[in-house]
Amino acid sequence: MIRGVASATVMSLVLLCFVVPVWGHELPRPQGAVILKLSGDLHNTNVGDEAHFDRAMLDELPSRVIETHTPWTDGKSRYKGPLATAVLEAAGARGGWLKVRALNDFAADVPRSDLEEYDVILAMERDGEPMPIRDYGPIFVLYPFDDHPDLNNETIRFRSVWQVSEIHIE
Repeated sequence: MIRGVASATVMSLVLLCFVVPVWGHELPRPQGAVILKLSGDLHNTNVGDEAHFDRAMLDELPSRVIETHTPWTDGKSRYKGPLATAVLEAAGARGGWLKVRALNDFAADVPRSDLEEYDVILAMERDGEPMPIRDYGPIFVLYPFDDHPDLNNETIRFRSVWQVSEIHIE
């Protein structure tokens, strides 16, 4: 009996590790320069009713590397950044649509289902270097184009916003 209880307790703790976001339910305040702001249908905020992230906070989230060609760059590059779904989870985002806005006020509507289906990242590095504003940074909504050639279409290219500064959740 004790062995069964201990086993169930261990299993519960293991599952809890996968369910609880990096910071639990409280989002810490950024210590560095804010590079991403989330607003809208959020449960976890840290500045008023918004979720603000600095680079260090985004670096703490589950990330992914995508090696791919893009319609805007020459050759294949290695991009790294947090999974877009991890950013939404950290902010407790509940909506199904994102309005992604760039530094120049360009905006695109992105369905949350894209982020989940394709493991889209918010790329912050290209070939091991932080992405400067002049080269699509600081954040680039990046789909894995080479893994899914069908993504190379006008709709997805429009959703691949670079120089991202804000995301509004609807």
